[in-house]
Amino acid sequence: MEKGNVVLALAGKEKGQIFIVLKVEKDRAFIVDGKRLKKLNPKKKNLKHLKLYGNDKMDGQVLEDDNERVNCAIRKFLKQKRSEHV
Repeated sequence: MEKGNVVLALAGKEKGQIFIVLKVEKDRAFIVDGKRLKKLNPKKKNLKHLKLYGNDKMDGQVLEDDNERVNCAIRKFLKQKRSEHV
């Protein structure tokens, strides 16, 4: 699992939702959805509670930006992934 991957939460109150991995440290991933979990306030989640959701990745350069447009781009990307997977 690496930065930009789309993941599905398998446990916790986020169970069943998809997220973007912002960064990975040891056995934890920092995940964002652009809505409740924004780039400046990511959720730390254990890797065993996450599963890769397809093979697509979000562009890492977009995730490097520090303005509100990043959250908008994350929301649009995840919306597209949800509609493709139905």
